[in-house]
Amino acid sequence: MDGLAAADDDALRAVLAGEAAGAVLEGDNLAVLRALPDASVDLCYADPPFATGRTQRLSSIRTGSGEQTRRGFGERKYRYEVVSDLAYADELPLADHLAALRERVVEIRRVLAPHGSLYLHCDWRTTHHVRLLLDDVFGPERFLNELVWAYDYGGRPRDRWPRKHDTIQWYAKGDDWRFERDAIDRVPYLAPGLVGPEKAARGKLPTDVWWMTIVPPASAERTGYPTQKPVRLLERIVAASSRPGDLVLDPYAGSGTTGVAAARLGRRWLLVDRNPDAVEIARARLAAVDPAP
Repeated sequence: MDGLAAADDDALRAVLAGEAAGAVLEGDNLAVLRALPDASVDLCYADPPFATGRTQRLSSIRTGSGEQTRRGFGERKYRYEVVSDLAYADELPLADHLAALRERVVEIRRVLAPHGSLYLHCDWRTTHHVRLLLDDVFGPERFLNELVWAYDYGGRPRDRWPRKHDTIQWYAKGDDWRFERDAIDRVPYLAPGLVGPEKAARGKLPTDVWWMTIVPPASAERTGYPTQKPVRLLERIVAASSRPGDLVLDPYAGSGTTGVAAARLGRRWLLVDRNPDAVEIARARLAAVDPAP
């Protein structure tokens, strides 16, 4: 296929033919999208850069050794060393970012199956622009939900309400789409006494506001990659909008969380990222996942 290295071409063909569970491809996602056949993807989750205008970086440290020092609780001084330093560029101006995103969204719509859908993850910087872009490409009638992922972690400014949520825009390709109600994880009722013990024990389907923690810094799930999303978040999306054996695409794969969720749930997966660090992390994570039978 045009624009792909031979090894990635072979890996992509194997996934499309159902001969491989998945693949992580390194390169420009636009080239990969253009190489995909029409209507070949059942679900796409996309988490593009947020047009922050700067490089996103996450450093992990080990305390107790090293040449650098910092102050902690009670002004106590301690030594530390940096054990990993991962970053990705997010430096495009907003207009250029949206133009690049539009090219990719057009291709994503083309490769989606008639029952397929797109979950596009964004934040306060771009969500209103992205909603208009998706209305234009998919049609406003294809809008299904604006999902709010709410969390409570990180710094708190003193001059405004803390920004503690991301937005995920969900659009369908056609008139019918996957929504597997029985496969979705349930959450507790806020007032269980009002619904009776049977319903309270079963829980309820989530609404369009999802309270869910980020990946904690000390969690075994943590890879050290900036903006890593929790597997639980992607498992909910994959379970709701695909079926076993379906192909799940993530063109901005980062640390590979979408692939981990898809593999655990018995879906095929195709991940793309241009950052070699991201590709290395994603491949290592996927190699360690026990796929669903």
